[in-house]
Amino acid sequence: MNTVTIIGAGLGGLVLARVLHVNGIAATVYEAEASAGARAQGGMLDIHDYNGQLAIEAADLVDEFRGLILEGRQQMRLLDKHGTVLFDKADDGTGGRPEVQRGELRQLLLDSLPAGTVRWGHKVLGARTLADGRHEVTFADGSAVTTDLLVGADGAWSRIRPLLSPEVPEYAGTAMVETYLYEADTRHPATAKAVGGGSLGVIGSDKGIMAHRETGDTLHTYVSLTRKLEWFDAIDFTDPAAAAARVAEEFTGWAPELTALITDGDTAPVLRLHHVLPLEHRWSRVPGVTLVGDAAHLMPPNGEGANLAMLDAAELGQALAARPGDVEAALAEYEAAMFPRSAKIAIGSAEFEAAMDGQSEEDTAQTLIKVFSGLTPGEGLF
Repeated sequence: MNTVTIIGAGLGGLVLARVLHVNGIAATVYEAEASAGARAQGGMLDIHDYNGQLAIEAADLVDEFRGLILEGRQQMRLLDKHGTVLFDKADDGTGGRPEVQRGELRQLLLDSLPAGTVRWGHKVLGARTLADGRHEVTFADGSAVTTDLLVGADGAWSRIRPLLSPEVPEYAGTAMVETYLYEADTRHPATAKAVGGGSLGVIGSDKGIMAHRETGDTLHTYVSLTRKLEWFDAIDFTDPAAAAARVAEEFTGWAPELTALITDGDTAPVLRLHHVLPLEHRWSRVPGVTLVGDAAHLMPPNGEGANLAMLDAAELGQALAARPGDVEAALAEYEAAMFPRSAKIAIGSAEFEAAMDGQSEEDTAQTLIKVFSGLTPGEGLF
């Protein structure tokens, strides 16, 4: 194995590069963004002890990771639409899902890699298999690289996936609208109190509001809506006030401290449509190329996406390190474990959503109370 090329400097791509580095294997990561700070990296992540934390261990970054943990953020509250608390699970420090800021975790991984590992400003146009079995990746700036091993860690719209699979993500029927409230404890005390010290969930039959307390008194909100694409297309998200007002209309009658998360946002609402790959997405072994994370198994948000990407990457790195003279055996070993693991979670999430479909708001709330009361390691959010 002479050259290893990773496409995408998200958590999956960086964990893979780090695990390879720890095992003495050099890799180069190509990323479309111009720099590490070119784009906000999202909000909080709960890193699970049965997948994400295993990846942190494989990357030999446990102590550094612990320094990122935000204490108290494992608190989980469920409210009804009137603001009545239905469930409140305190963070007693024993939970297996410590919360960290995604951006800080990404920076930790970047800092752990040798200088020059990540090549910024390299947007992939496409990739092709060469006659000798290697792969060539071409970039928007006209440059290209040839590699012995190519790994697509480039997310939902992967440019590497077509080498392995004809599948294209499809709209899942749901979306989230993302907003932030800053200085919430002083400027929006009722809303801050409703969210509590960790995470808040208020779920209706076809909509919901989820919020996380991030660093300081910042509240990060995801408004969930089950709607057709045409419904979202009719909203002008270039007009932040009008977009927020239209989304808030769907929550008429909900408590004002909850709808304030939508109407009083300090940032323009951002629409994030959910797309999915087939539940049991897999491919036949193609020499010299594989995928990790959303590029391999895109599914709706279920609390497992980042954790799965990190575990994929860690296991792939470990398999390559264990079989330095037989890359194909390492890739086959990795995929044999990754396919059923991701399929199990995707199928479980789909079954849960199907069971919830059509339930009344009261029944939905009771179902979620049972879920969060007995959350078991290995079962994801559901």
